[in-house]
Amino acid sequence: MVVRLEIFESEEGAVAPDTVILDTSLLEEAKLASYDSGYSAGWEDATSAQSGDQSRIRADLARNLQALSFTYQEARSHILRALEPLIEQMTGKVLPLIARESLGSMVLDTLMPMAENMADAPVTLVLNPVVRAAVEPLVTEATGLPVVIEEEPTLSEGQVYLRFGAAETVVDLDRVTAEIAATVRSFFDISHKEA
Repeated sequence: MVVRLEIFESEEGAVAPDTVILDTSLLEEAKLASYDSGYSAGWEDATSAQSGDQSRIRADLARNLQALSFTYQEARSHILRALEPLIEQMTGKVLPLIARESLGSMVLDTLMPMAENMADAPVTLVLNPVVRAAVEPLVTEATGLPVVIEEEPTLSEGQVYLRFGAAETVVDLDRVTAEIAATVRSFFDISHKEA
């Protein structure tokens, strides 16, 4: 379909063509091209705005995570420095006392599996005379085995040797407490270096 429009001019002397011919299919194509161009431009604007927002959000998140990490490390370091003297006192004084009090039960725990295989053979305990009162009654009552006690003052209070004939086992809580104390010290040394 072809639409014909007349052109009216108000100026005198101007020469105007009689009619202008417009093709509606060209007009529709122009409208569609204009719509597509506007739609594409809007989509690109939205995409670039979203990309900018995401970049800003990522940067803010990274900055906040870095601040939290620093705050966490600072708080951890402060807490560890405050706890260090307490934990060192516990490993230096309380842990050896606990080990000394549990020596009898540790000897018993070591002795029981061995006692099942050695029916009536006497058990020889070599220990420091200071811990004899804590260890001897516990072992004799629990096992029913004949127990021979040999006092050895050169042993520390956390060491006991158990002998069944030629077999010998050592319970050495002093070594264990020393290893725990060394581990605690090295943990705090590492923490100080990290800080």
